[in-house]
Amino acid sequence: MKTHIGLLTVALFLSGAHIPVLADDRPSASTQITSKRTLTPEEQAQKAARRACKIEICGILATKGEQGPDVACDIGWTWREDEIIDVLGDRIDWPWGKLVCQSQIRLSRAALAEAMSGPRYQAAADVQTVRCSLHNKDGKPYIVEIELAPRVTFENGKATEAQVNWGDVSAPAAIYPLLYAATGLDNSTNVLGPEVAHQINKFARKDCAKVKSELPGAAPD
Repeated sequence: MKTHIGLLTVALFLSGAHIPVLADDRPSASTQITSKRTLTPEEQAQKAARRACKIEICGILATKGEQGPDVACDIGWTWREDEIIDVLGDRIDWPWGKLVCQSQIRLSRAALAEAMSGPRYQAAADVQTVRCSLHNKDGKPYIVEIELAPRVTFENGKATEAQVNWGDVSAPAAIYPLLYAATGLDNSTNVLGPEVAHQINKFARKDCAKVKSELPGAAPD
């Protein structure tokens, strides 16, 4: 779960809005667009991979079992240009096209179980890289890579504090200064920390509840 922070936080920076990553739902402001859109084969594969990863993680959170394989997922998400513009509204101008992000989720089963069952636990992720493609109007994408090493504090199974801990940023000169300044600001002020903690708690409860019947060992309806 702590690695799922990666896509969430990069999306927050690149779009300036809250866009869930592993959740199947979309921002309410985009309901009209997303509820009627037809997914491309790539988007269908991304959605299936996210759901499988969600089920794997939620199964560990539900049982709090330390025995078994660790979590290993490769996930991605595509945000279309009209979705991003709809979410941003008049607050931020979006000069690019679609945004496509990818990341690997590698989680310790024992750490997840301890975070959910112990009185207090601090989860510290290794440095990870999130790779995003910002597509231009002419179709040629900018490639953005951002390193981060999140830390999350849990108390009685609930995330109470979080820090993204941004690292190196690799991006074209046109957008590098913006990303460098934004990541440096968040490292200094932890602006995104409360939102990250909120999203982890939402994922562990509300999002996992949506796949409860699909978890390993779940009783049939």
